[in-house]
This record gives sequence, structure tokens and C-alpha cells, in this order.
Amino acid sequence: MKTTRIERKRLVPHTVDGVTELVLDTEYIDVPAPPRDWDQLVRTAVTIGAVVLVTASLVWTTASIGDLLASVTLPIVAYAAAVAFDASWIMCMAVEWLLRYDPKRAKVAQNAGWLALAVSMAAVFAHGRLVADEWVIGAVGALVSGLAKGGWTMAMRVHARPLDPRTQQWVEARRAKVDGQLAMIPIRRDLQRGEHLVEAERQALVADSGSAGSTDPDQSGGSADRPDPTVTRIDRKGLTTKDAVRIAWEDGIRGRTDVIREVSRQLGRPASPDTVDRYLRDHQRTA
Repeated sequence: MKTTRIERKRLVPHTVDGVTELVLDTEYIDVPAPPRDWDQLVRTAVTIGAVVLVTASLVWTTASIGDLLASVTLPIVAYAAAVAFDASWIMCMAVEWLLRYDPKRAKVAQNAGWLALAVSMAAVFAHGRLVADEWVIGAVGALVSGLAKGGWTMAMRVHARPLDPRTQQWVEARRAKVDGQLAMIPIRRDLQRGEHLVEAERQALVADSGSAGSTDPDQSGGSADRPDPTVTRIDRKGLTTKDAVRIAWEDGIRGRTDVIREVSRQLGRPASPDTVDRYLRDHQRTA
């Protein structure tokens, strides 16, 4: 039986001149060595092989399609565009891996990956057929991408952990609740932003209605509501709600309804009750 030596440290009492202290003692012991996990080694080898295949396919496809496109555009642009062909189905496989516990959503990525692979293989075949004038070269070159995707698909199956139907339903139910909570975060943020904008607009309109003066086209004659003919007529041009409330307060008008009516009369237009209340409270606090 194979063994492996391990190091073990522990505190032990040690006495010197009658004084005992705990010191660290190191000992080495042999324990049975666990058997080699060949399954894990094979799984790792498959994964590494799949990565190598995908890398080789990406390089080959980029070189082939880039050479094909370089005949009609700048080489740097052609090779940059060629990367997209294999990168598309590689990205789809990455999405499929992330959604491996959500088969319904992963199916879309899987189908898109096979479609992107077909396009990539067709482009590589076209390069071999047009440049070398040999369909065999084009077909063999196109198989590089197919083999790479096949190898990566096998690697994904090795790492897959299929769920039984009931567990799958449980996972979907839990994921739906969590996804709903995550989706509500930006929704609440957007609603709060909209509410703040509405409130800011409302306050701006109220302030504007309280500070902006209104002209009265009929400036002839005094007000019929003021019985005292000796009182000078108020020039409504430039008169603000704040000034009208102050005038009403100085005239001894205290009731909210009476103040609003008097302010509206002075302004020559309906006054905002909220604005009148705000200025009226200022006078009431200082009274």
C-alpha cells in the first residue's frame, strides 16, 4: 500500500529548571495515500484538449477568412472581421455553459451556435475553393471548426450535471423569484428617477406661477371690491403672490379663504393655494 508522509504540529509541555511551558513540536507520520483519481485526470485532459482545439480553430479560421477578405479590403480590417466568424459560435457555447441549468434558455444559444458554425465553415470552404481551386482543401479546412466545436461539446457534457425533472422545476421556480427581484432593482430606480423629475417640475411650475407677474389689459379705473375710494389703485404689473399675501396680511385679512380670494383679486388671476399657504405660514410664524 502506498503511503505519503505528512507533517503534524502540536503543542506539548516542556520543562526547563522546573518551569513548564507549551512549545510547538513537529512530527512526521506516514498515512495511506489516496488512489489516483483517473476520472478527474481524464476530465482535465478533455477540457485542455477542447481548449486547444478551439484555439487552433480560431487561428485557422481567422487566417483563412482573413486571406479571403483581404482581396477586397485592407488586410488589418479583413483579419479583424475574420475573428467574428469563429468567435460567434465560441461565444454561443460560453452562453450555453452559463445557462446549463436552464435548458430552455440554453437551447437558443445552442441553436445559434450551430448556425454560426455553419456560416464559419462555409466561409472557410469558400476560401479553399476560390484560392486553391480545390474543393477538397476547402472541405478539410472547414472541418477544423467542426471538430473544435465537437470537442468542446464533449467537454461540456463531461462537466454537465443533469437535474431530474422535479429538481429542475424547483430550480426554475427559485430562479424566477430571484430574477424578479433583480429586475425590480432598475425598475424601482427608474420609477424613483421619474418621480423626482415630476416633483421637480411641479415645484418649478409653482415657483414660476408665484413669481411671474401678469399684466391686466384693463388698467382704467379702481377696483370695485375696495369700498375706500382714497386707497391708491394697485399696479398689478410685476406684483407677485408673495407681495399680494403681504398686502392682504397688512390689511388685516387672516382667514385662508379670504386671503386666497384677496390675492386672486390683486393679481387679476386665480392664485395657487399652495403658494398662498406657504407665504401665509411665514406671516403666521413671525406674527
